[in-house]
Amino acid sequence: MGAAMNAGMTEMPIVDAHHHIWRQNDLAWLKGPMQPRIFGPYEPIRRDYPIEEYLADATPAGVEASVYCQTNWPPMVGSTMGELTEVEWVDVEAKRSGWPHAMTAYCNLLAEDAGDMLAAEAKASKLVRGIRMQLHWHENPLYRFAPRPDLMNERLFRENLAKLQDRGWLFELQVFTSQMQDAAGLVREFPGIPFVLLHAGMLEDLTPGGRAAWKDGMRRLAELPNMYVKLSGLGTFIHRVEQAHIADVALQTVEWFGASRCVFGSNYPIEKLWSSYSELVGAYRRALSPLSEPDRASIFSGTARRLYGLE
Repeated sequence: MGAAMNAGMTEMPIVDAHHHIWRQNDLAWLKGPMQPRIFGPYEPIRRDYPIEEYLADATPAGVEASVYCQTNWPPMVGSTMGELTEVEWVDVEAKRSGWPHAMTAYCNLLAEDAGDMLAAEAKASKLVRGIRMQLHWHENPLYRFAPRPDLMNERLFRENLAKLQDRGWLFELQVFTSQMQDAAGLVREFPGIPFVLLHAGMLEDLTPGGRAAWKDGMRRLAELPNMYVKLSGLGTFIHRVEQAHIADVALQTVEWFGASRCVFGSNYPIEKLWSSYSELVGAYRRALSPLSEPDRASIFSGTARRLYGLE
């Protein structure tokens, strides 16, 4: 019976709702001295990661569609804005290869001309479904990305965020536990915008106190119907694929949010640092095996197809 169940799970199609592709020369953090990153040393991926390599990694594991997530291009590339160049490049790759099927772009929502950038990105590609502006801040400088923990409370940020609703776009929310109270206030203020919490809330403190704080923040966010969650990046702070850890985080998250608000994301090629794609998917399939087949289908494909307009 166990073998039959595993065979059935293997056949379930996947939409990968969070992956990257890149050219090394476009990204400063992939060139020159290695920079501190929350996922640790990354020498093996300081190179090109083209769509062909992604497909070789992902499609044998049952991936049928994917969503590209922005990778922080420099503010200026030549005479055009880096974030716009990124959108244009991904769009060309998608037209050439058929992948990815949607993308989350970047826009600085603290810029006075953010509205113009959003319009330019929408014009550049029909694949854009939303924006990721990384807001995560941590007291540990090695985990810190944003300069302050409360950027989401800035007036200009919220004024520009409101423009996403006019386009029917979502916002990918990347925050740590300590920021979840502010994040809940942000999500509540914009009920017309779908928000997607990245990496299941980035649980980095695995002590009993850290877990308790994460649970409290996650429950607070789960009360908001426009809050979705990516089950992704769960190896970020432990630097390995650990099925028990995936099951612990993912099953609790699904309990709070429901399968209809949870999506799977590989976070490739970051997780390629410690795992093959098939190993990663296998760990998720086994971890989520206690769920019903309809719930697993929602997490692995159905929710992402609705959320990112892939239907």
